[in-house]
Amino acid sequence: RSAQAIEHAKDLSDRLLLNILPKEIAEKLKQLSDTLEHDRAAAAIAEQFDCATILFADIVGFTPLSAKLSARELVNLLDRIFSEFDRLAQQYGLEKIKTIGDAYMVAGGLPMRSNNHAESIAEMALGMQTAIEYFQGEICHSLQIRIGINSGTVVAGVIGRQKFIHDLWGDAVNVASRMESSGIPGKIQITADTYEFLKDKYEIEERGIITVKGKGEMMTYWLEG
Repeated sequence: RSAQAIEHAKDLSDRLLLNILPKEIAEKLKQLSDTLEHDRAAAAIAEQFDCATILFADIVGFTPLSAKLSARELVNLLDRIFSEFDRLAQQYGLEKIKTIGDAYMVAGGLPMRSNNHAESIAEMALGMQTAIEYFQGEICHSLQIRIGINSGTVVAGVIGRQKFIHDLWGDAVNVASRMESSGIPGKIQITADTYEFLKDKYEIEERGIITVKGKGEMMTYWLEG
């Protein structure tokens, strides 16, 4: 019974770890942790990805809605929305990075490299718009989603000792975040780098040159369909 209890606890721990980290990263961290200190093990799995696509999304209208809902109703609604986003990420082979409040971050092209990371992110972005339209109709309240996308080089790694997280860093990540914050509700704003991946496969409208905080003037586009 003792051995069975230990094995059950180990299985539970493994499942929880896979809910926090990508499978490939979780397996690598477990293997390295057997022979290395935590800090050295985490540093050993840091990796650079020369070609990835990052999406940031923010639900517009959720804050005023939260004042009208009970705590249970609010969490339930956000859980349903993000669960649908999680389903889309899994469908298109993408990696959910994290949520912050009512914001959502997902990446393509890591930890498993792929050649269609931009297209997969584009499909997810369009799917997120459809999902928000559905929930808006269900709750009879104005909800929109503002999405920003960028492609480029990123560094991925695991940080922290408690509640650790698999996160991304780099200029490409910062620009993707700026694409979201400088966008318009209901729109998907992409950079010229992402445009080059998508221009022959999607309906895209030129927005023009805008001033982006920390980057100056940048040419951006709207992904329409």
